[in-house]
Amino acid sequence: MRVNVTVNGVAHSVDHVWALESLLDFLRERVGLRGTKNACEQGECGSCSVYVDGVLVCSCLVAAVQVEGRSVVTVEGLDSGGGMHPVQQAFLDAGAVQCGFCTPGMVVAAHCLLADNPDPDDLTVREELSGNLCRCTGYQKILDAVHLAAERTGAAP
Repeated sequence: MRVNVTVNGVAHSVDHVWALESLLDFLRERVGLRGTKNACEQGECGSCSVYVDGVLVCSCLVAAVQVEGRSVVTVEGLDSGGGMHPVQQAFLDAGAVQCGFCTPGMVVAAHCLLADNPDPDDLTVREELSGNLCRCTGYQKILDAVHLAAERTGAAP
């Protein structure tokens, strides 16, 4: 099967896509974007979170053929014109990056949260990021990073 998709603003036409190949594997192996991580393959951890047509999804649960003609944005596509997006930079600056395995999905989910709610309280951040698991940070630094990103984008006081 051929899949035609726009990933991070770049059109891709990929042949010989297996009918049940996940979007996660497609992005990593066919498109060469390794930022999206493969952890649970069951939609439980959030490490593979990406946008499909502006909707946050676990790419391990989406078949690559389902994105035919659609737009996908990965963690690599969040950059702000050559540099890191404020959410990416906030995760780095707040020390919310340890082993780094959950980080791409966590950053994409935090980006989505801040797009919908530019000044979330701690409970909202916890609820909205509850689908993303981290085994290293204890989550406080992730909360700090989300609030730092909100401040830097002018959302928070």
